[in-house]
Amino acid sequence: MINSQMTTREIISWLKETDETSLESLWRAADEVRQANVGDQVHLRGLIEISSYCVRSCRYCGLNAASPADRYRMTADEIQDAARAAHDYGYGSVVLQGGEDYGLKSQWIADRIRAIKAETSLAVTLSLGERSNEDFALWRDAGADRYLLRFETSNRPLYDNIHPPLAGKYSDRQDILLHLRQLGYEIGSGVMIGIPGQTWDILANDLETFARLDLDMIGMGPYIAHPGTPLGKGENLIEVPADQQVPNDELTTYKAIALTRLLCPASNIPSTTALATLNLAEGRELGLSRGANVVMPNMTPVQYRAMYEIYPAKACLNETAKECHHCMNNRIRSIGRIPGEGRGDSPNYTNNHNS
Repeated sequence: MINSQMTTREIISWLKETDETSLESLWRAADEVRQANVGDQVHLRGLIEISSYCVRSCRYCGLNAASPADRYRMTADEIQDAARAAHDYGYGSVVLQGGEDYGLKSQWIADRIRAIKAETSLAVTLSLGERSNEDFALWRDAGADRYLLRFETSNRPLYDNIHPPLAGKYSDRQDILLHLRQLGYEIGSGVMIGIPGQTWDILANDLETFARLDLDMIGMGPYIAHPGTPLGKGENLIEVPADQQVPNDELTTYKAIALTRLLCPASNIPSTTALATLNLAEGRELGLSRGANVVMPNMTPVQYRAMYEIYPAKACLNETAKECHHCMNNRIRSIGRIPGEGRGDSPNYTNNHNS
C-alpha cells in the first residue's frame, strides 16, 4: 500500500512516473482508499451555469471581461426548472455556477436558494467567484450548503499571471475559503493541471495545500486555454525549463486525482468535464476508477451552453439534460459503480462537524 503521508519528493516522483506497472499500483491504491472512505456511490451534481458575465480578466478563460462572447443570465424560472429537473432525476445537489457577475444581485441569489430549498431536498452549491463576506453570509443564511472557489495554483506569481486582480482589490482565495468554512459551508477548491509556468514543485505544493486546507471538495482538470485569450495566443509571461513544465495532459490529471485521494481520503473529488473533453470515450470513467467519486451532469438549457465557453469544444455541449442524465448513469454502472443517493455530503465535512 502506498503511504498516504507522502513527502514532497515522493509526490513529485509519482507525478513524473511513467512506468505502467508502477502506475497500476497507484490507481489501485487510490481506488481502495476511495472505496474505504467514500464508498462505491458516484454522486451526481446537477450543474446549472446561471450566467456567463464576468468582471475578471483571467488570461485563459473565454468568459473574461474583454471577450466578445455573447452573454446571458438565466431567469429565476429557468433556474428553478433546472433544479426541479435535477431533483426529479434523483440528483442529490445542484451547483449554481457563473462568472464573477455583480449583475447577479446578492438578494436575488438568496431568493433562488430559498426557492430551490422550498421545493426540493437538494443541497445547493454555489460557484460564483469572489464576493463580499456579507454576500457569503446572506447566502449561507438562505440555505446554501457548499461553496466552490478554485485557487487554481498555490504559487502567487503564477496566480497573478493568470488572474490579474481587480483594481484596488487583492485576491486571496485561500483566505476566502477559510472564511467560508467559518460560516459553515462545505468548502471546495481545486487547480488546473499544466498551466504554463507550473512546475512539478508547484503542482506538488498544490496537492499538499489541499490537505493543509482540509478541503471537503477538490476539483482538478487539465489546463485548457480559450484560443481567443492571451494565454491561448501564447502570450505567456512565465517561462520554465521544458523538463520542469507540467504537461496539461490526461495522464498527469489522473495522477493528480489519485494522489489527492491518498492525501485527502474523505474528500469528494469529481471526474471533470475537462477530462471528458480530452477523452470523451472514457475520460470520466478513468477518473472515477482512479480516485474520483463525483460527476456533474449539465442541467444548463442547451441554448445557453455555447455561450458558457470557458474553453472551446466542451464535451456533451449539445446533449439535453435528460440525455446527459441517462448517459451518465449508464457510464457509472458500466464500471461497476452505483449512482449516488441523497445529498452526497462530504464525509470529510461530516466527520469534522460530528467530532
